[in-house]
Amino acid sequence: MPFDVSETDRLLTTTRAVRRRLDLERPVPAQVILDCIDVAEQAPTGGNQSSRRWLVVRDPDTRAALADLYRSAGGNWISEAYAQVQGTGHHNEGALRSADHLARSLQDVPALVLVTIYGEHDGSGRPGLFDSVVQSAWSFCLALRSRGLASAWTTLHLNEADAVADLLGIPDGVSQVALLPVAWSVGDDFSPADRRPASEITWFDRWGRTLQRPTDADPVHADGAGVTVEVDVDAPPSAVWPFVADIQLPARFSDEFQGAEWTSDQRGVGATFLGRNRNDRMGDWEVTCHVVEYEEDRVFAWHPADVETPAAQWRFELVPLAGATRLRFAMVLGPGPSGLTAAIDAMPDKESKIIANRQNGQMANMRRCVEGIKALVEGADLDQKGNPA
Repeated sequence: MPFDVSETDRLLTTTRAVRRRLDLERPVPAQVILDCIDVAEQAPTGGNQSSRRWLVVRDPDTRAALADLYRSAGGNWISEAYAQVQGTGHHNEGALRSADHLARSLQDVPALVLVTIYGEHDGSGRPGLFDSVVQSAWSFCLALRSRGLASAWTTLHLNEADAVADLLGIPDGVSQVALLPVAWSVGDDFSPADRRPASEITWFDRWGRTLQRPTDADPVHADGAGVTVEVDVDAPPSAVWPFVADIQLPARFSDEFQGAEWTSDQRGVGATFLGRNRNDRMGDWEVTCHVVEYEEDRVFAWHPADVETPAAQWRFELVPLAGATRLRFAMVLGPGPSGLTAAIDAMPDKESKIIANRQNGQMANMRRCVEGIKALVEGADLDQKGNPA
């Protein structure tokens, strides 16, 4: 019998990392934890070997000692970091507030569940150890959620793994993987998190190839095929933004884009600029581009030819990371007419190949552009072709 998909999806999309809403007063029965572990143990395991071991810490003195180790492993640093950003509106303020609360109250959580496995990782990065634990530990979190309990996935204690092993009597040859504070949740009104839609982070057939409209056949122009390239820049968004907002800069790196000039006085949504392009197959052309998103230090997007039915959709996005920026450059073909659609009209039987070739060409130019911006921001020298020297 099929599952109630809506209820399954509700469980999967509302199982959160809970820290500030853990009930520190209500005891958690041992049988409830064992029931959840029984569920979790149904998860796949490498070689079908029963090697996972679950250590439930309930003794107050032991919880206090484990909490002290957690704080020395990094919890104190989290509290200090939160104190620095408290009340500033920093993009990490909420996350640090939650993590600080857990670090200061860990000893009061009714049960601390340490998930371990027999074996030691060889450091090669190959699967074979942690991949036998992660899915099981997450199933445990889902089982908790379905029963009205909550947890938060933590690994900070691993900075004091040897001391934790000494405290809890964990023998050599056993790897600690995750520490899960377990308590009844305060309230049940958890909501899905703000995440990127699948269409923006899923590639089809080649890295970076996107589709706006899912299809089980070869993509056609109406499917909104596109390209996304990303690079992490060792600088804050404010340092990256001037390069992203310079409409001339990509001409240094692209073998198709030849440059641009603003054709309106204002900068922001509604502004226009004229872009010049050259392609061996499509010749030379100019196109008026309309700015459709413009938020300093965050996003710059434009539509060539027409706002509503553009020839393509272009977008720079700056995503803040811890002390860095993920520079994301995305392009979607269409939905309006362009030189690409003219080629498709001339050879309709080769539409998917024409689209793939266009994606390949754009991918190369876009990759050079973001790598070039990264190099400029980080102060690297560039050669005459715009590549890091």
